[in-house]
Amino acid sequence: MDDQTDQTDQTDPTEQYDQPEHTDEQQPHPGLTQNMQDQPDHGEDSYRGSNRLTGKRAVITGADSGIGRAVALAFAREGADVVLSYLGAEEADADETVRLVEAEGRKAIRCPGDIQSEEICQKIIDTAVEQLGGIDVLVNNAAYQMAQMGGIADITTEQFDQVMKTNLYAMFWLCKKSIPHMEAGATIINTSSVQAVNPSPELLDYATTKAGIHNFTKALAQELAEKGIRVNAVAPGPIWTPLIPATMPTEKAQSHGESTPLGRAGQPAEVAPAYVFFASQESSYITAEMLAVTGGQPVT
Repeated sequence: MDDQTDQTDQTDPTEQYDQPEHTDEQQPHPGLTQNMQDQPDHGEDSYRGSNRLTGKRAVITGADSGIGRAVALAFAREGADVVLSYLGAEEADADETVRLVEAEGRKAIRCPGDIQSEEICQKIIDTAVEQLGGIDVLVNNAAYQMAQMGGIADITTEQFDQVMKTNLYAMFWLCKKSIPHMEAGATIINTSSVQAVNPSPELLDYATTKAGIHNFTKALAQELAEKGIRVNAVAPGPIWTPLIPATMPTEKAQSHGESTPLGRAGQPAEVAPAYVFFASQESSYITAEMLAVTGGQPVT
């Protein structure tokens, strides 16, 4: 991958990043950033904060790598302290996220564990309340997918349960447990996907959860509006993260993102600003919305 272009320049978005080339490096789930030859860009050299989240207290799931790491870094550079939720197997990646957040002078509170467990979800919220004093921003980012090229016949009950519990149950639990600790002005940001409206057959179970997240976001936003708590979702398209070589066949990983109008996979650094926007007062009149970051793929 070429050196990151200064994103303050006027850059052709089709050429801002090279399409990842080293996609034959299959990894066991969940995959680790440090094992990827084509390293994703999380905004390490490009994201510039402007005090939009000064003093905010955020919880981010799936914060060890990919979009979660990029969001944690962006939030820290905007002035927020963060609780980082991630799987224990991802500790090596989490170490780097912690380093990036702490380098900005912000708190990075570790909270490893599998959010398929309601008890772990409770622990995450308890940790935020005990160590940060409350929650201003909840980012439900963690997700599980495993492409099955044979479609529904190849999706086991065990996989279906894991996808549902990681993507839907955990979001439900974390929202329910966070809301009592949120005050007016707080925000919840869920992570949907282009798969919510344009599902791929090999990701049937994953796409089903992403459509559910879309509707969950709209319904919860209406409920919480009178409390002054906003709920929105970001819908990424094909983004280059460890999840791709860990959950997709090599041939799918090789073409990841090439079918988008911009012709390439996106980078986590290109998604994180959407979360900053929803977490900040700049979006104060926006709730129940889904913002697509898809390289031009429609999400309607």
